[in-house]
Amino acid sequence: MTDQSAGQCGPRPPGNPDGFERLWVPHRMAYVDGDARPADSTPEDCPFCAAPQRDDVEALIVARGERVYALLNLFPYNPGHMLICPYRHVPDLNDLDEAEAGELMAFSRQAIRAIRRAKAPRGFNLGMNQGAVAGAGISAHLHQHVVPRWTGDSNFFPIVAHSRALPELLGATRAAIAAVWEDPEC
Repeated sequence: MTDQSAGQCGPRPPGNPDGFERLWVPHRMAYVDGDARPADSTPEDCPFCAAPQRDDVEALIVARGERVYALLNLFPYNPGHMLICPYRHVPDLNDLDEAEAGELMAFSRQAIRAIRRAKAPRGFNLGMNQGAVAGAGISAHLHQHVVPRWTGDSNFFPIVAHSRALPELLGATRAAIAAVWEDPEC
């Protein structure tokens, strides 16, 4: 063993160093490991197909459209982390018809406006992960993530206390965003 292959506390773990720092989020392991991860192979066991059949408050639905709806992520990265989902069970953006794609984008834009009004974030991450290999936790039902961001919103609670600092309950976040969703000023 050479000095380069040994760390201060013993041998280095396998793999090549790449110069990236890592911020671990162990609170999500229940989801990643499958303990709380829903099945998504068919519309019958898909949580995004089931949510619209439930009460808005119970399902964390913020708003409903004709072709898509917005709900809070049950495993949020930040308060206000919203998902925009088509009602139709499709896995790929190219499976949406033009009306669905248009309403999905309109709802994404409205989500940003409503979250800005309700929570005053400094920025947003938006994105879709299509396919399990691309990181989609529920790959059979397309969904757009709208994640509000604040300066310094990453913290070390997940690492040192196995906790995530979310300053309010999901129901309170849902109520605050839903209250301004239809506001003409939004």
